[in-house]
Amino acid sequence: MTPSLEDALAQLRAGADPERAAGAAAYHKAPRPYLGLRVPEIDAMAKTWRQTLSVEERIALAAGLWDSDIHEAKVAAAKLLTQARIRPDDSGAWRLIASWAPGFDAWAIADHACDAGARRLVADPSRIDEVEAWARHPNMWTRRAALVITLPWTKMNHPSSEDQAIRARVLGWAASYVPDGDWFIQKAIAWWLRELSKHDAPRAAAFLAEHGAGLKAFARREAGKHLG
Repeated sequence: MTPSLEDALAQLRAGADPERAAGAAAYHKAPRPYLGLRVPEIDAMAKTWRQTLSVEERIALAAGLWDSDIHEAKVAAAKLLTQARIRPDDSGAWRLIASWAPGFDAWAIADHACDAGARRLVADPSRIDEVEAWARHPNMWTRRAALVITLPWTKMNHPSSEDQAIRARVLGWAASYVPDGDWFIQKAIAWWLRELSKHDAPRAAAFLAEHGAGLKAFARREAGKHLG
């Protein structure tokens, strides 16, 4: 049976746990409804829905779930679109995910959306031009997302020349973030560099040699964790 938006929301609400919901609201702090479902529960629902939906139907359901502004529904929206291959790739999945970025307001929802978006970015790296605009966005969460969504480029052992250029480009964004003392921005820089250091230690070390003094101490430590 193909689930409608109402069906999907009803299924999410059926698994609600008020006690966990109160804890989630206190933890995430973003002012929206919380149901208290665990991520594996949401992921299982999304996988079931994907089996009966076309790509276009999945995009429509994801849009509706996101717009409901329920925390777990937003996570489910991202999970519906988290897939390495979506055919056709120009079906609108990237456009929907990118449309969410200016409204990011909490790390968990942004990270789930970026996980979905990273697959579409790897599928078509030319989309990096659009992500670059996020790096200058007034919303801190959107700026942070520019680093989170490009994390696949930290994990490549044998990057092509194009991939090397993208790495250098993102490190340029990270360098521009260094004076920003916001904890989440500093954490994102450290995350990117820590992952990069596992696959390209010289480049991560060079960044820290040039910009490390401007990072918060905790970010500097985390970024250099694997550099010895």
